[in-house]
Amino acid sequence: MTPIPRRRDRVRERRRSAGALLLAVVTSMGLLLSGSPAAHAGSNLLVNPGFESVGPDGMPTCWEKSGWGDNDFTAQLTDKSHSGSNAMALTVTRITGGDRKAMMLESTSCAPDVTPNHQYDLSVWYTSSTPNAAITVFRHDVQNGWQYWTDLKTLPVSPDYQHAEVRTPVVPPNTDQITWGVSVYGVGTVVTDDYDMEDATQPTPGDACSAGAACTQGSWQVMPFKNPVRSMHAVVLRNGKVLLVAGSGNSPELFQAGTFTSAVYDPKNGSFVTIPTPVDMFCGGHVQLSDGRVLILSGTKAYSDSSHGYEGIKDSYIFDPATNSYTKTNDLHDGHWYPSATVLGNGDVITFGGLKEDSSGNVTTERFSQVQQQWLPTNQVNQTWSFWGLYPSMILMQDGRLFYSGSHVFGNGTPGTGASIYDTNANTVTDVPGLQDKDHRDQSASVLLPPAQDQRVLTMGGGNIDSNPDANRNTDIIDLKQPNPQYVPGPPLPQGTVDQGAGPVPETGAQGKMYVSAVLLPDGNVLETGGGLHNRADPVYEASMFDPTTNTYKPGMATDPIPRSYHSAAFLLPDARVMTVGDNPGNGTFDEHVSIYTPPYLYKGPRPQITFTANSQWTYGSTQRITVDRPIVKAELIRPAAVTHSSDPNQRFVDLPIGVNGNSVDLNVTSNPNLAPPGWYMLFAVDAAGVPSVASWVHLGTSPANTGPSAMVHNFAHSPENHAKQAGRPRTAQPISPQLSGCDRDYGGADVCVPTVFPKGVPNTTAGRCTWLHHHGYARLRLTGRKDPLGLDPHHDGWAC
Repeated sequence: MTPIPRRRDRVRERRRSAGALLLAVVTSMGLLLSGSPAAHAGSNLLVNPGFESVGPDGMPTCWEKSGWGDNDFTAQLTDKSHSGSNAMALTVTRITGGDRKAMMLESTSCAPDVTPNHQYDLSVWYTSSTPNAAITVFRHDVQNGWQYWTDLKTLPVSPDYQHAEVRTPVVPPNTDQITWGVSVYGVGTVVTDDYDMEDATQPTPGDACSAGAACTQGSWQVMPFKNPVRSMHAVVLRNGKVLLVAGSGNSPELFQAGTFTSAVYDPKNGSFVTIPTPVDMFCGGHVQLSDGRVLILSGTKAYSDSSHGYEGIKDSYIFDPATNSYTKTNDLHDGHWYPSATVLGNGDVITFGGLKEDSSGNVTTERFSQVQQQWLPTNQVNQTWSFWGLYPSMILMQDGRLFYSGSHVFGNGTPGTGASIYDTNANTVTDVPGLQDKDHRDQSASVLLPPAQDQRVLTMGGGNIDSNPDANRNTDIIDLKQPNPQYVPGPPLPQGTVDQGAGPVPETGAQGKMYVSAVLLPDGNVLETGGGLHNRADPVYEASMFDPTTNTYKPGMATDPIPRSYHSAAFLLPDARVMTVGDNPGNGTFDEHVSIYTPPYLYKGPRPQITFTANSQWTYGSTQRITVDRPIVKAELIRPAAVTHSSDPNQRFVDLPIGVNGNSVDLNVTSNPNLAPPGWYMLFAVDAAGVPSVASWVHLGTSPANTGPSAMVHNFAHSPENHAKQAGRPRTAQPISPQLSGCDRDYGGADVCVPTVFPKGVPNTTAGRCTWLHHHGYARLRLTGRKDPLGLDPHHDGWAC
């Protein structure tokens, strides 16, 4: 289903010209249409909510029939009302796509006024013969006009009148009116009557925080224990524990010894359990499967040296949190060192990019079947033969396509605009314009902003390990609900202090950061933290909160005392705190400290509690009931993290529109598995002060056969201006330089990174470069061969500096 039909666009001008006539007609009927009544609890804000006033065209005054797609329908008044004389019957008799709607007119006279930051209770009486019906809301933006807002609640089949109630999310800024009604996206009839809309806004509790700066900045705690493994990968498990995967941990010695490790950390007691690890999973990919087990794909076959690049393995394993053990799957077609890993709406996993077993670039798309529990043969997977790079950020869109955000690891972006939409079914790639400085988004971060229903993606920061400039402050935002989506510049990243070997000093000019981490929080904000200014060097101490409702950063959050750049990770814990691990600078060291961030919302007073969950096994399109100990204003599902190298393309925050009856709260689950792929989720309840509960774990799965609704899919991003590129010619690989990682392998071991290009300002002399290496903690380095390309061995004794 999609929101704004083309027919609806075409009739808008006719509506404007008919506005004065409509106002006169309705006013003559005794209805107050000079504006909606003032919003206060208990007052119905709607005009003609029971369809008792009928216009000359036979439609209820202030209501319309609309929709899109290939379908046949009727929309007409009926006397089968809940009260009064009239109800609206919407019947779809044939459908191959799209939907039909009974909606309020997008009119200043008819659409109810709303107040930003308020929430509204919507209700309707209905009967339905189809499970494919929902309450849909549009909003009027004072700058951009009418646009789809969100789907709130799936309406269950009911032959008798039922009362459907749901509360809107917080009304976004710049919104002055909304319209809403019922969408039908399957064959059947829905009859509606007696609509109601009331302001449900609760006053925000007063600020009783007494924690000083932590009230607005939050606080960090460096834990009194060390991480027992050099964890490059972090996965939050369905039991609330954290899988930390090292493999060889970027240690050539451990690699040669075949010593590969993982650990499971329990945040409740600070304990670690070390897990035997069968292969070197260092720099593989990972994602939660629908049953909560973790699929880990590829890893390291060989470290890079002066003669060849890194090599990937084709091994694949599943980690089971119930047994803390790995089980082998069938192999991938080839190695994927630094692969993407995106879960799809049917539970399959798709992967792109990385390096093959011979260190060339992998151009093969691979797909893990949820049903078969194995990697499919390549002839069963559509192939574009594109090289997407390393850890390309592939984000699942609500219609099943994939958005490549432009965030990646190592070097330049993809050819063209650097961002694109990949249609896996049509096997086409369409470039998306607007990404700033696309070849300097190496080690940037991309997130699908809260809520996932809004289909907006934020990218932030980045650099380039080949040219090694100062990392940038660029941020870009794209709205994938637009017909022709394109990035627009966001506010620049806030600046902090940077330590370039002589202690922290304020960043200046355009200095930003790469290796940035971004974490979706239960209050709907995004924490950005950590990062560095150059390739595996110069940590930046800065953290901020990005607010998706205002598109602004709140700078000055408390900063992690531990540097967090290359091979670091930050992720949300079930108790709504944030955990950070790792840092692996170019001198080969690895920081084993664990830090925990307590966000400001946990200093605002007591937390709401989810005291009872009626069901932990959820189906799409269902309504689920929980009990809370005090009022809440919103609830959401947050997918547990699976993060490495600033990348977690599966991170998402899914809004659960609520219906409130005292301490019992009904949560309305999306019918679209592309918005919330099947699996285990953290369920948070949030009060009016933005304070979240501790998460409850729920499992979201498919609806029972023939009883649940089909997915509500919109045709957003349906007409990009750039030409869709068809699949290229079959090929085996993309040539890749052995210097891919920006490190000159003529010096030291494989865990050491002497930059192929030193940062700007470092004198192009042996003394200047050696001084830089000394200030950054490098030990004396042996030359690995006869070459000395950077001139670091003036005495020709086989030792650098």
